[in-house]
Amino acid sequence: MTSVTTLFSPVEADLCLLADNLKELVGARHKLLYAAAEHLFGAGGKRIRPAIVLLLARATTPDHKISPKHRRLAEITEMIHTASLVHDDVVDESALRRGVPTVHSSFGNRVAILAGDFLFAQSSWYLANLDNLAVVKLLSRVIMDLAEGEMQQGLSRFDPELSFDAYLEKSYYKTASLIANSSKSVGVLSDTAPALTEQLYSYGRSLGLAFQIVDDILDFTGSEEMLGKPVGSDLRSGNLTAPVLYAMEEFSGLAALIEREFSQSGDFEQAVDWVQSSQGIARSRQLAKQYTQQAIESLAGLKPSESRQSLEDISEYNLRRLH
Repeated sequence: MTSVTTLFSPVEADLCLLADNLKELVGARHKLLYAAAEHLFGAGGKRIRPAIVLLLARATTPDHKISPKHRRLAEITEMIHTASLVHDDVVDESALRRGVPTVHSSFGNRVAILAGDFLFAQSSWYLANLDNLAVVKLLSRVIMDLAEGEMQQGLSRFDPELSFDAYLEKSYYKTASLIANSSKSVGVLSDTAPALTEQLYSYGRSLGLAFQIVDDILDFTGSEEMLGKPVGSDLRSGNLTAPVLYAMEEFSGLAALIEREFSQSGDFEQAVDWVQSSQGIARSRQLAKQYTQQAIESLAGLKPSESRQSLEDISEYNLRRLH
C-alpha cells in the first residue's frame, strides 16, 4: 500500500522545515521541553494535518506559493493536534501511541501535562500574532471543541444508549474540527471567495469524520502491531464507536455486556466477537466511504493542480488503510 508520506510530495520540503521549526518554537528555552519536543516532533509522525494546510495553501494561491502566514498556520495546527494527543494519553493512561512510548510514560505525568499546556499556550500566542481575527476565532473554537469532545467521551463511557448522532458529534469535536477549521483558515488567509472557503471547511469536516470512522474500524480489524495497542482497546475502555453502535442493533445482548462494563469472565471477548460477526464493520466502512466522497466533491471549486490531486489522494488513502 502507498505510504501516506509519498502523497505529500508537493510540500515535502515544507514539512521538513515545519518539523525543525516546531522543535525550536516549543523547546528552545527549556531543556526538558526541548527533549519532549524532540520526542513529539521527531521522526514517526505522519503530519497529515499540516500537510493538508500546506497543500491547500498551494492550491488556493495564484502562484502556488506558501506565504509565511500559511506556514505558521500549519505549525499552529500541528501544535494544537499534538497538545491534544499528549493530554489524551495522560487521561487514557496510554503507555504507547502507534507503538512509540507516550510523553507521560517517558517523562512522567507532570511534564506531559505541562508540555500539553505549553503547546496550547504557544499555539494561542502564535495564532494571535497572525493578526487575523477570523482565523483566531476559527482555531480558538477548535481548542474548545477538543475539550468538549474529551468531556463527552468521558461522560458517555459504557453508555449503551449513546446515539449515533452523539457519536458523530463527539467525533467531529475530537478529530474533524481541527482539520475543518484549519482548512477554512487557509481560505481566509488566501482570500478565497466565501463559497470556496466554506467548501474547504466541508472538505476538512468530511475527511476528519472519515478518518475517525476508519480508526474506529481498525480498532477491530487491525493487528496489535499495526495499532500499537491491543485490538478492541476503545471498546474495553467504554468508548463506543460506529462498529459497536451498529452491532448493538443486531445483538441485543451486547448492550448488557457494555452496561456492566465487561465485569464478568468472557464478557469482553464475547462483545468483540459480536462486533466482528455483525454488519457493523461493513456499515461503518460504507459510512467512511460516503464521507470520503463528500470530501473529494468539496474540492471541486479548486483549479486542477498537483496539490489538489494530493488532497484527493489523501482522502482515498484513508480508505485504503482498511485493506
